[in-house]
Amino acid sequence: MSTFDSVAASAYSDRMWAEEAVPALHDYIRIPNVSPDYCPTWAEDGHMDRAVELVRDWCVGRRIEGMTVEVVRLPGRTPLLFLEIPAAGGGRDDDPVLLYGHLDKQPEMVGWRDGLGPWEPVVEGDRLYGRGAADDGYAVFSAVGAVEAVRAAGGAHNRCVVLIEASEESGSPDLPAYFDALAGRIGTPGLVVALDSDSTTYDRLWVTTSLRGVVMAVVDVQILTEGVHSGLAGGIVPSSFRILRRLLDRVEDPDTGAVLVPQMHVDIPAVRDAQLRELAAALGAPARDFPFVAGAHAQVDSPYEALVASMWAPAIAVTGAEGLPAMGAAGNVLRPRTAVKLAVRVPPTCDAAAAGAALRRALTTDPPYGASVEVRVEAAEDGWDAPADPPWLERVLDEASRSTYGNPPARTGVGGSIPFIAMLGRRFPSAAFVVTGVLGPGSNAHGPNEFLHLPTARRLTAAVARVLHAHAVEA
Repeated sequence: MSTFDSVAASAYSDRMWAEEAVPALHDYIRIPNVSPDYCPTWAEDGHMDRAVELVRDWCVGRRIEGMTVEVVRLPGRTPLLFLEIPAAGGGRDDDPVLLYGHLDKQPEMVGWRDGLGPWEPVVEGDRLYGRGAADDGYAVFSAVGAVEAVRAAGGAHNRCVVLIEASEESGSPDLPAYFDALAGRIGTPGLVVALDSDSTTYDRLWVTTSLRGVVMAVVDVQILTEGVHSGLAGGIVPSSFRILRRLLDRVEDPDTGAVLVPQMHVDIPAVRDAQLRELAAALGAPARDFPFVAGAHAQVDSPYEALVASMWAPAIAVTGAEGLPAMGAAGNVLRPRTAVKLAVRVPPTCDAAAAGAALRRALTTDPPYGASVEVRVEAAEDGWDAPADPPWLERVLDEASRSTYGNPPARTGVGGSIPFIAMLGRRFPSAAFVVTGVLGPGSNAHGPNEFLHLPTARRLTAAVARVLHAHAVEA
């Protein structure tokens, strides 16, 4: 069996990113391929197709012998990029690796600083700014580059399947159908590498141990059939906004932010609690430095509490609203309705469907003033708690982090959601998982000023190459 030259792998990754991946990412950033939930006209607009074709063309131009590149299209669904790469260096075809990423993007958002914008790439030092570069446009370049780096390093890899979807930011509604359609070609992966997660710091390889689930819901409160003069009706007709506010207080403590729905809470497994306490002691401060305005502060105090709050506790965010006119167009009117969209993060082992049903009951039972209250649960996706690493993977992750970053790896839960991982965990309970990514401090995925930390992209690509080799020779 072949050996692996880690220096050669890192050198290849550095060169590939500088000369080939970064220029392609510039073109990718310029495409406003917003995920379907935020752009109902995505199919007509054609931006998603442009992004898929851009990435497809880049992959077709690679120098990987035997690789096939296909854009798969199921009726009524976003397209999917599907790559198959045969084993090399003595690796096996019957124990495949599945490498995952996505290329759909979050909306633009406001607040980009002067000189930056969502659809124009800007490089400042080690940072490539622009929507989607870090979440998750880099993933296909890293996945293909890792395979190339294995071969450049004289190593081995098993058959690799690279799957890049286009609906992840909408909760991956299209992915199960594609997975069913392609199951025979994918096979039974012995290793899953997901490149859409977190990096708490930029100085080491971070491996995700858990992901929260998510419940997406719209709460629509209506008290009138049409708006009425606020001077005539004020004091008689209750405000739809006040009714909504009272309803939200049923599910979230307005003072502490604590979620009041029992079905959204779980006991933290002992092994995860120990990891949280160890990580809190190592960090010495909350894991994230969020851009608070002057004088503002977090609702939790200690590093441990911050980690629990972001990884193993539920949280509710209002992410959108309807029925509220812009202030310049706001008349003296008691509005007939107010609706909000909720993003509810639930713990990794929580039953998301049960949590969504409990949320609906809490908000619709005996509404104030007999108002009409409709709750539409648009998605309820379970989280994921990682299986224990097999010995070979635990060892190679340590080697990969030390050789590419110069520091040992670290493990942490992540407050975000990757529905695909929970689905794969159910389908392939014996697979080993490496869930990792480049979303480090300040990278601000989903928000303004999103950036990709280019040194981390290079190092992560080389680290994944080492994992692919170890899977081929040791698993």
